Amino acid sequence: MSTVAPRTVNKKAARARPSGARPTEAAEPAAPATVGVALREAIYDRILRAVLEHRLPPGTKLVEDRLAELFDTSRAQVRDVLARLANEGLVQTFPNRGAFIAAPTVEQTRDVFEARRLIEPALVRRLIARRDPVAVAALREIVAAEQRARARQDRPTMVRLSGEFHIRLAGCAGNRMLERSMRELASLTVLAIFLYDAPHATACREDEHELLVAAIEARRGERAVALMLEHLDHIESSLDLTPRRDAPVDLAAALGAS
Repeated sequence: MSTVAPRTVNKKAARARPSGARPTEAAEPAAPATVGVALREAIYDRILRAVLEHRLPPGTKLVEDRLAELFDTSRAQVRDVLARLANEGLVQTFPNRGAFIAAPTVEQTRDVFEARRLIEPALVRRLIARRDPVAVAALREIVAAEQRARARQDRPTMVRLSGEFHIRLAGCAGNRMLERSMRELASLTVLAIFLYDAPHATACREDEHELLVAAIEARRGERAVALMLEHLDHIESSLDLTPRRDAPVDLAAALGAS
């Protein structure tokens, strides 16, 4: 995940080039539009990372003015980032109320896992067919980082890396549309874990990613698919997805009427 640092815009950058000067004579300062893209990417990365590390819980209100102040930018820039996050399902916007970190319902959480069971076996098969040692090495790098986080009991990093493993696997499989879907699904899974948490549901079981990578490297397709499905079952079964019913409200008691 990129961590682009905000850069200062040079407001005097847009000067006319002297007549006859060649484009290669001097490196011109970055255009404001380019700086704006980098800044929006940095804001996006910071918010996404905070979500993946359970530092921004579901239902948190994202106030444009406050975010603009924190990132020393305009509300328009912040609004663009929130729109992107909303398009990816991580932010919900409500008229006259603003933007909030998404809070998936029980039904939506079940839909997320159903979608993952359809998509991720296909990603595993596709990745194996590519026979890409660089991709395997990238996955092993995340597994090693997970193990280090687990050793130091760094729960936020464990949660984030657990989601990043699946996003990286999708990226390595080479299908941009599936990668985009997996990014949304993995992030929604992290939010669901926050909402329907059991103590052991904060990250994947410690050897499951390692076993999955080994099966992919050995090009054992059916074994890898079985491990992926078992892995998703473990995550979902660790959540309390029992439908919740609010107790009926006694209106007379609530209003203090006899």
